[in-house]
Parts: sequence; structure tokens; C-alpha cells
Amino acid sequence: MPIIESTRAVTRWTTRIIPLFLVGVISYATYVVVGRVCSSYLINKRSELGPAIAILVLYFLLLLLMIGTYIRAVIAVLVDPGIVPLGPVAIEQRKREKENRRQGIQGHDLESRPYYGGVDLDPDSPGLEQFYTKDVFICENNGRPKWCSHCYNWKPDRAHHSTEIDRCVLRMDHYCPWVGGMIGENSFKFFVQFTSYTACYCAVVLGAAASSLRKEINEGSSLDPHFIPIIVLAAFFGLFTFLMTVTSVRYIFANMTNVDMLSSRTKVHQLAVRVPRGTESTDKFTVVTYPLPKLEEVTNGRSNDTARPRAVESRGASPQPNRVSPSTRDDLATRTFAILRTEPGENPWDIGAWKNWQSVMGTNVLDWILPFRRSPCANHESHDSFYPMGKVLADVLARYNLNDLAINNGVGLEMKELRKGNRS
Repeated sequence: MPIIESTRAVTRWTTRIIPLFLVGVISYATYVVVGRVCSSYLINKRSELGPAIAILVLYFLLLLLMIGTYIRAVIAVLVDPGIVPLGPVAIEQRKREKENRRQGIQGHDLESRPYYGGVDLDPDSPGLEQFYTKDVFICENNGRPKWCSHCYNWKPDRAHHSTEIDRCVLRMDHYCPWVGGMIGENSFKFFVQFTSYTACYCAVVLGAAASSLRKEINEGSSLDPHFIPIIVLAAFFGLFTFLMTVTSVRYIFANMTNVDMLSSRTKVHQLAVRVPRGTESTDKFTVVTYPLPKLEEVTNGRSNDTARPRAVESRGASPQPNRVSPSTRDDLATRTFAILRTEPGENPWDIGAWKNWQSVMGTNVLDWILPFRRSPCANHESHDSFYPMGKVLADVLARYNLNDLAINNGVGLEMKELRKGNRS
């Protein structure tokens, strides 16, 4: 997979320079802690071997963990950031733009201009099946998933388009130049581990240097010129990473991201919730059935040679003459969804602080400490939804009087519908 970098040249060069800066800072910190604090001052000058060994063990342990989590985070954001695949039109458009740049064609010609595609109205649009095979997904008013006009593809739940890398990212949090890319669901865990270990590392450096400086002042001896600069650096980076860690942990316990928090009090989510086939629209909600019917051209008086798609079933509406029954396709795959809305500020993915923590950091202590395995939330194989949903979904179903109709067990509902179809 190609490396995903920022579309801005300044940002790309900044992210490439930062690692060199960090290497310089860490090298200087190692020189001060090992050479000046432990060796020269504690061991040679004060003969305090025990405290020196304790500082060195703690220092190198945290240094190893910090470097390990940093490398893991960088690999994740550059190679596997959790991006949504491009649609075929976007792939072709970007190939054309790349070829134009290679040939030196400037942006004044029509083909080199950015492409903003409308929603794909094809009922068999590639990717739709990954939504209606779930029991719940985020949708628009017409029951279709959200659409990205830049990537020309359907957006999975909690995916947002990043202008920084020009791609849709799953559970996008923020762009971090310190680790070189976009923090999303595949890298957020490693990012939190990195900031946590960095804050602890800075605390050890700060404590060792500040303690030695205080002793020198009390003794009235000459001050080591390296103590004050390293104290300033450790305090700055320590405070910065500590605040990042606290903020990130808060997001984890609430099952939110930085992007989610921007509209956390006013955001309204529209849910397509699976209900038994044959469920009709009511005054409270409308329904949509997947797979969507095939498009049928209107032969008499058609306009612009376009085909009219079937709309979402409306309340009391009679079948339209241009609708084609999906019975020509696999009838067992037919699913009906009710389109429901949450209240402003409700987070349907909040499954409780403990489960929220496990969904990001892992299910055991080793996962929390070591940067090996990805977050469990990066696994989207469940047929229930892209991400587990909690109490808010139950509250929404209750408000729409759908507790008895909406799926509580997808497999059980599927078997009931199958038996019903056989009887008919």
C-alpha cells in the first residue's frame, strides 16, 4: 500500500524534519541524564550509586517504550491509516491529474480541474452491500449511506473526509505532524500510548535534572550549565504530551473523536435500522428496502435520457409504474430499514466507559502497554453495525415504538423471514 502523506508540500516537509528534531532532543536528554546527572554528579561527585541506577533503569525503560510506540504510530499513519477506498471515478480522475502533472499541463484545462461527483444513483453501486448487510447504519434522508463527493464512494459510519490527505478516514481524530500523518482508528491507540510514555519520560528527565539542580544550589557549588535547558525542554514537552494524553483518554471513555467533539452537543444522527420485511412507513418514520430496485427508463416523454430511481417508500404512497421488483435478484437478501433520528447530542456508539476503553485500547493489560495489536474497533466484521451501539439505539427504538419490530437478533429475524417466505 502506498504511503499516505499530506497534500501540502509544507506539511510534508515539516513532518519529515520533525523526526530529526526529536532525535536531537532525545540525544541531548540522554547525554544530560546519563552523562551529567547520573555519571558526573550522582556517582562521581556524590557517590549515590543506588539513585543513579534507579534513574537509569527507569529512563531507558520509558525511552524504549516511547520509541517503540512512536515507530508503531508512524507506521500506522503512513502505511495503514484506515482510509476508505476510492471509487472508480475518483481513481480515474486522480490518474488523469497525475498524468497531467507529469506532462506539465497546468490547471487551466478542463480535465485537470478537481472533480466533484454527485451521488451514485445506481442501485447496484459498488459498496452499497456493505451497508445493507448490517442491521444498523448511518444514512441520509433517502435511506442511502452518506456519500463523499471527493472520494466518489460511500462513507462508512464515523468516516470523515480529510482535506489534509484528501481521503476519507475511519474515526478520524486529527492530523499530527509529530507522528507524520492522520490519526484515525488504526493509529489512535498507538498515539495515546506514545503521548503517555512521552509524558512519563519527560517527568523522569525533569525530576532527575531538577533534583540535581536543587542539590547543587543547596550545596553552593557551581551549577551544571546543561541542567536548566533540559528542565525547560522536559517541562514543555511533558506538559504538552500530558495534556494530549488526558484529552485522548477522555475521548476514549466517551467513545468520541476530536472531530466528533466539534459538534457533540448539536449533532443529530440518522439511523437506518433493520425491521421485518413488509413493515410500512408511518407518521413517525419512513422505510427503505434493499437491494434497491433496478432503474427503468421512461420511454415516453423521458427527459434528458435519464432514468428515474425509486425513491424511499413514503407514507401511504402507492407503487410507481417505473419500479421494478427486486424479486429477480436474491429475495433472501431483501432487507427493510426504518429511518430514525437521534436527539441532538446523543452518541449512539457510547457503550459505557469500560467497553469504550476496551474497544480502543484492547481487552487485556498487555494490549494497553505494548503497541502490537490494533484496536478492536478496527474490526468491522460484525453484521450488527460498523461499530457497536449502546443505550442510545434502544432509546431511539423506544421513541419510535419499534422495540418489538426492530432487530434484536439479526439471525433470528432472518430465519423468521425465511420461514415466512417459504410459507408464502
